[in-house]
Amino acid sequence: MSEPNSTDDPARGPITAAGERGVEAFGYHQELKRSLSFTDLLVYGLIFMVPIAPFGIFGSVFQASGGMIALAYAIGMLAMGFTAASYSQMSRAFPMAGSVYTYAGRGIAQPVGFLAGWMILLDYVLVPGLLYLIASVAMNSILPAIPIWLWLIGFVVLNTVVNYLGIEFTARVNKIMLIGELIVLALFLVIGIAALIGGSGRGFDFSPIYDSDTFSLKLVFGAVSIAVLSFLGFDGISTLAEENRESARSIGRSMIAALALAGVLFIVQTWIAALLVPNPGKLIAEGDAAGTAFYSAAEVAGGHWLYVLTAVATAIAWGFANSLVAQAATSRLLYAMARDRQLPGFLAKVHPTRRVPVNATFLVAAISIALGLYMNSRADGITLLSTLVNFGALSAFLLLHVSVVVHFIVRKKSRDYWRHLVVPVVGFGILLYVVINAQVAAQRLGFVWLGIGVVLLVGLKVAGREPELTTEEAL
Repeated sequence: MSEPNSTDDPARGPITAAGERGVEAFGYHQELKRSLSFTDLLVYGLIFMVPIAPFGIFGSVFQASGGMIALAYAIGMLAMGFTAASYSQMSRAFPMAGSVYTYAGRGIAQPVGFLAGWMILLDYVLVPGLLYLIASVAMNSILPAIPIWLWLIGFVVLNTVVNYLGIEFTARVNKIMLIGELIVLALFLVIGIAALIGGSGRGFDFSPIYDSDTFSLKLVFGAVSIAVLSFLGFDGISTLAEENRESARSIGRSMIAALALAGVLFIVQTWIAALLVPNPGKLIAEGDAAGTAFYSAAEVAGGHWLYVLTAVATAIAWGFANSLVAQAATSRLLYAMARDRQLPGFLAKVHPTRRVPVNATFLVAAISIALGLYMNSRADGITLLSTLVNFGALSAFLLLHVSVVVHFIVRKKSRDYWRHLVVPVVGFGILLYVVINAQVAAQRLGFVWLGIGVVLLVGLKVAGREPELTTEEAL
């Protein structure tokens, strides 16, 4: 028999460094390397969301919100705050990789978990390709001699190498990239505020947060459905649960902290840019086809050098930093689903020394290249990818909120009605309204994807590939 202070329990598996039961308690073996601290998780979430994310989609959200872009981001942060709270509860209940696939599958039922994982694949699998494409287009506009396809392949190869070298190396690169993004953002904010004080732009006012001439709930929530693209990524922290070396609470705390910090930065930077953007009426009427509205606002504040700096920073942030962590998160989701026989088994292979899901990492790289090259050939490629990514993520988040209620209130008979009933119900309601007001094209394609998922689910059941997911720790 083990000594009382031993870190092993033969019946239930080893205890983690934080003194909690590991994945062995749920019938798995610990294969990934537990090396990430709370700070690593926080940085990972911030990098995934990209502190300067609004730079790239500023014009689209500005137009969709009738100029009330700061309000769109504020509502987006509120909606994602409820979702982060639900993630926090489920990550403590089931401290495993797999994100919403794991939580819905164990919190509600395995088929629901598969559909949740399938829907969020629209986010996780497609978003690296989207990021690579946006960054490649941006770099091509600065250095047109280098074609878009070459930029795209270069970004993919670089990130794949970094992810292959292990999660610790990825975490170190994340910190460096985050510092660089924050320096660029600080420069814009300081120069932008000084320019407004000096009389540039239209001066300080509250129109980016509320404009009585154009305000309507449908208008603003339609803009929120685009703005939430900037927030997607905080949930990626949950995919690193099996690489977290601290308490399971660190997952939830880092998600909420990353979301709050990023949300404040999004609101402040879009507010200032909205006051500086030249000819806002034309931007609302005609949109921002070139995707340069934010850079034009930066040019008003500090000159052409700031235009170039913000454009290059956006390309690097989206094409390297953000896509780096997106690729890592996607590979962990594929790994978790393959481990449960919901995807081909070769995706569950972990490198023996680097302890990363190596085949899943390579597959994400291949998909990103193919998807990026194909979408680059379409005039609406970036828009189509953006709407699909958002629809998939928000649909999966809806199931996440349901899993909190079912697992804690129905199954566990929890009396904590605030965290286990009120928060998920309110979060569900806000996200449902956003999904309803999303673009019709995203709704149609999203439901087609869902239909394919249902067919695959039936096929897995017929083939006898249903995993037995325990809802409690294995005894």
